[in-house]
Amino acid sequence: MDSLWGNLFKGERKKMEHILNVLRDIPVFQDLSPRELVIIERVLHRRLYNADEVIFSQGSMGAGMYIIVEGSVNILSEPDGKVLAELVDGEFFGEIALLDEVPRTASAVAKTPCMVMGFFQGDLFGLTERSPKLGTKILLKLSRMVGRRLISCNEQVRKLEEELQSLRARETGE
Repeated sequence: MDSLWGNLFKGERKKMEHILNVLRDIPVFQDLSPRELVIIERVLHRRLYNADEVIFSQGSMGAGMYIIVEGSVNILSEPDGKVLAELVDGEFFGEIALLDEVPRTASAVAKTPCMVMGFFQGDLFGLTERSPKLGTKILLKLSRMVGRRLISCNEQVRKLEEELQSLRARETGE
């Protein structure tokens, strides 16, 4: 009889293990214990998207981040629809919305049928109330990640400004 019940729930156990492995590889959750990952998994919202279905649109207010369990998602610049990035299994997007409800800077559209998990600002705040240590770990990791991206963007802007100055100097013959 045990093997019957074991077989019935084996598929669910494998799905749970797969989701925990996906979470373990997301930078925001990398330093969490297995127990903490299970707590996170319980608050995630799962959704299946069809190919070409909009996950969110540029300009809409952000509410949280998304994690791709299976499939691929295009991040698009509007209104021209230029593909800025193609994200696949185990990648994430929209994490700035965990910190602040600001308008989305791009659209996210399912390229293929995909399974996506949402982790929303309300989930994070509720988690922080119930488990301040866990919430703080996530917020600290998220803040560090955003800080590194800001430093990288500043460096890119500096390099572009140098290139622009160089081009202007060549145009004027300096």
